[in-house]
Amino acid sequence: MRTAYEIAVTELPLRVQELLTGGHRLALVAAHLDEAGPRVVYLFVAGPPDTRTELHVRLDPGRPEVPTLAGLSFPAGRFEREMRDLFGIVPLDHPLPRRLVRHFHWPRGWYPMRPDAGPPPAFGEQEGPYPFLEAEGDGVYEIPVGPVHAGLIEPGHFRFSVVGETILRLKARLWFVHKGIERLFQGRSATAGLPLAERISGDTAVGHALAYCLAVEEAVGTEVPAAARRARALLLELERIHNHVADLGMLCNDVGHGILNAHAQRIREQLLRLNREITGHRLLRGGVIPGGAVLRALPDVRRLKAIRDDIREITDLALGHATVRDRFTGTAILKEAAAREIGCLGYVARASGLTDDARIAHPFTDYGAQLDVPVHATGDVLARFLVRAEEIETSFALVERFADALAAARATVAPQPHPGTGPGTGVGLVEGWRGTIATRVELAADGTLTRVKPVDPSFFNWPALPVALADTIVPDFPLTNKSFNLSYAGNDL
Repeated sequence: MRTAYEIAVTELPLRVQELLTGGHRLALVAAHLDEAGPRVVYLFVAGPPDTRTELHVRLDPGRPEVPTLAGLSFPAGRFEREMRDLFGIVPLDHPLPRRLVRHFHWPRGWYPMRPDAGPPPAFGEQEGPYPFLEAEGDGVYEIPVGPVHAGLIEPGHFRFSVVGETILRLKARLWFVHKGIERLFQGRSATAGLPLAERISGDTAVGHALAYCLAVEEAVGTEVPAAARRARALLLELERIHNHVADLGMLCNDVGHGILNAHAQRIREQLLRLNREITGHRLLRGGVIPGGAVLRALPDVRRLKAIRDDIREITDLALGHATVRDRFTGTAILKEAAAREIGCLGYVARASGLTDDARIAHPFTDYGAQLDVPVHATGDVLARFLVRAEEIETSFALVERFADALAAARATVAPQPHPGTGPGTGVGLVEGWRGTIATRVELAADGTLTRVKPVDPSFFNWPALPVALADTIVPDFPLTNKSFNLSYAGNDL
């Protein structure tokens, strides 16, 4: 159930504190530039039972300002900095007011999400060096890494302050791949917005497409058939499996066990080919559509069991190898208190003792007894490996359950026609393979998209990486980074 309240800007801190104290978490902050002036929407969620609360705050068009919530919520402070960079809405008294999204060669005073922004002006020279906090003392030196990396990894800059091999401080500088996705959604039909949602983060096509479709369906009042909901859940678990398998292999590779990585990638290739049989695309694009789902085929249960057994063997070999287990154990610990304060989601959170999972808190279908969410408390690389391995087991059980249920309902589920058009608003919450994805949409009277705000779990989890790496050693960085495996593209829209 979603409830919206329009409140005065002066009420905002108190209302937010009440929601946070009552067990809600901040899922997204979306700025809007309406004809009447700026408006900011704060979405808080909790569950079970599935509870969604929105606070709408209208601002003075001449001085668009909000009181900062950074002291109440760490994620809120980051949303505020993002909002200032893109919309020019100022969070008053923010403890860290410098730019977040806009790099220092972006023109001062140009806010790309404003309707009067016009085409991007020419980028200029840096206003000055990025204000990295420097660590000083005997023997302290810096190691810059990136933003350009070897291979296919996306760009990100990491600045290490180090004594010997010990990391004193790490600063991650992201937002090198800003694509203007939120602006690109505007004016599209709901159907035309789907391909964009599928490409927010290429490895999360199902998760982002589903969050987008759920939001659109709520906005227009579409009821999705039960069989389509099961088909969607099946696709979501297949996406979880092929991503987790790849991560298991690459984690082994980062501690020198390349043969296990080779076998994990062999299995991932089998899964990608299976994906293509099911939806026509190796990354499962086209399977989730507004109002329903389309499956070209159902996965063969015997084939899935053989793949599951293959993955179990790789996991057992990894955990039974003294070098692998020793390198994973105790490396880059993210403590529960830190994970909670930062607002971590997904397997990063569950490896640090947090239990949140949108499939339980915000279910869009009945998952049954097969949904067993693994949680570990040690917060190290080993815990993040184990959570992935155990989630794969759960996902296989769910895929088998949903495939059996769909066998009698046919593999192709057509969408229902939309009973109406906008204006309307909707929210989609989905447990993607990295964690909870939140998408909020607003539609115009003609049914076109006026605002789409997607939030990938990586936006919440990136700040946890430097925390986990404090007091570790430089050679642990590749392993730790892979154990988080956060999306650059999903973070920077």
